[in-house]
Amino acid sequence: MSLASEFRDFAMRGNVVDLAVGVIIGGAFGKIVSVLVEKVMMPPLGLLLGGIDFADKKWVMQSAIMEADKVVKPEVALGYGEFINAMIQFVIVAWALFLVIKTMNRLKKKQEAAPAAPAAPAPTPEDIQLLREIRDLLKK
Repeated sequence: MSLASEFRDFAMRGNVVDLAVGVIIGGAFGKIVSVLVEKVMMPPLGLLLGGIDFADKKWVMQSAIMEADKVVKPEVALGYGEFINAMIQFVIVAWALFLVIKTMNRLKKKQEAAPAAPAAPAPTPEDIQLLREIRDLLKK
């Protein structure tokens, strides 16, 4: 088997394709969550906390040094506001995944609790069994 055909077989396996689809959908979902947190949830939260915009919050350890409109040394700062936004995004994604998995588990339990397949067919009637025994005796 050639290397190209082995790679094709590997790449076209169901679980690899499923993983690729999951990564693409996860990326799109991440963008939705980012916008939800930054544009929908954080402005009201910042307003409730006195007009604070978390995305801009940082702790400056060293200010930028400028000479003649050129940055000689860039600012050194810890962006804790972005960290807060990222934590909120993580909680939203974790909650959404929890709900999806909980729903999947509930559906799985319903499938497992479904009635079992019908029992094996009833034993053959006595007359057919008797005829089989006679046939077997005649063969001897």
